[in-house]
Amino acid sequence: MPSHIIHGGKVNIYRREDGNVWQCSASVGHKQFRVSTGETSLDLAKQFAADWLLTLKGKKHAGILVTGKTFEAVAKQFLTEYEIITEGQRSPRWVEGHGIRLRLHLIPFFGQLRVGEVTASKVQEYRVHRMTSRVDPKTGEPKRPARSTIHDEIVTLRLVLKTAIRHGWLAYLPDLSPPYRTQGKIVHRPWFSPAEYKQLYEATRAYASKPFNSYHQWNAEQVHDFVLFMANTGLRPDEAKNLQHRDVEIVTDKATGERILEIEVRGKRGVGFCKSMPGAVKPYKRLLARALPGLPQGKRARRRRAERGQPLNQDQLQYPKPTDHVFPGNHIKLFNNLLERENLKLDRDGNRRTAYSLRHTYICMRLMEGADIYQVAKNCRTSVEMIERFYAAHIKNTLDAAAINVRRASPVKKKKPVRPSFPKGKSRRSSRKPTSTPEAGDWPE
Repeated sequence: MPSHIIHGGKVNIYRREDGNVWQCSASVGHKQFRVSTGETSLDLAKQFAADWLLTLKGKKHAGILVTGKTFEAVAKQFLTEYEIITEGQRSPRWVEGHGIRLRLHLIPFFGQLRVGEVTASKVQEYRVHRMTSRVDPKTGEPKRPARSTIHDEIVTLRLVLKTAIRHGWLAYLPDLSPPYRTQGKIVHRPWFSPAEYKQLYEATRAYASKPFNSYHQWNAEQVHDFVLFMANTGLRPDEAKNLQHRDVEIVTDKATGERILEIEVRGKRGVGFCKSMPGAVKPYKRLLARALPGLPQGKRARRRRAERGQPLNQDQLQYPKPTDHVFPGNHIKLFNNLLERENLKLDRDGNRRTAYSLRHTYICMRLMEGADIYQVAKNCRTSVEMIERFYAAHIKNTLDAAAINVRRASPVKKKKPVRPSFPKGKSRRSSRKPTSTPEAGDWPE
């Protein structure tokens, strides 16, 4: 490997055996630095090395000479630690997303920088770069990523910098908050109003009775009961997906005397409990009947066997296993198609309704009926603050008109005493009774 020493041995210029470009290395402030000159000519490489050494010395004199690990090296260390430590605690898809964001966007921009060079101004340059780097070939306008996309990338960047702090490669975390940001508008979650909810379940009921294709009979019935079950329990879609028959029990509520469901919920908040509305009992019973083993098509299969005169076997009358899921299939496409046909996909603010909107509908319905907000928060495994912020703010029934429209009573004016009228010739003084002179001993001592 050929090498040349210049500046009295302070800079070493060398070229690797498998490369044509000259490299240079120097020691400044007891730190070793290496960089590629990008030149194949030795004379040009020497000029680059001399300028580079003067630049390093100037940064050292100004106190801005940054040393330490590169961002790419810290990112690799982060991915190694994060995947192992969060195993079983974070979604594998979320862990994979960090690697994708680093590989596609963050490492190409910050990769060769030292972690100390990732400052607030550099992060702002990254935001501008992401907003302007992609251009739509048809319109020529920049294709800007969504706000949530940029937010997720900054979250990944923050985790990498925190990894550098833990290992002592970075002294402090720079300010990563977006500048010029105003207070965000609070947008309420999309939900179904009482009239819209009635329109929805009537549409699912009609489609379950007469689907476009008889092959979709079982799926249509499942979607109808899914809508009623979710709107009467307030479960999250992922909680409903994890729900098993052993987690649900039909009981009689002691306080109201009504038949309800007691559900043991497993989801993003761990294990919780939920008490449903009475309207969730019938849909769950239909889900149980439809999940009989050997009868994947439910009512249609039973009807066909009855027409043939073939009675059901005893093993086919048993209920499903306790470990079977309440909602074994995925009916998102059918549910979205129903919303599109009924013009319910978007609310009046343009927000897209999803299966999550059924949970929002449950919370809003309970608040409109005057339920205690703390009990609703416990039953939905969330906080009172979240409900007050995203749900109670736009529910008119939470406002007490009697407490708002208070009016202060106007003061009562005192009537002036009416003076007595005297007959002519008599004065007011003459009408007074004569006062008696106190006798001796009547005076106060």
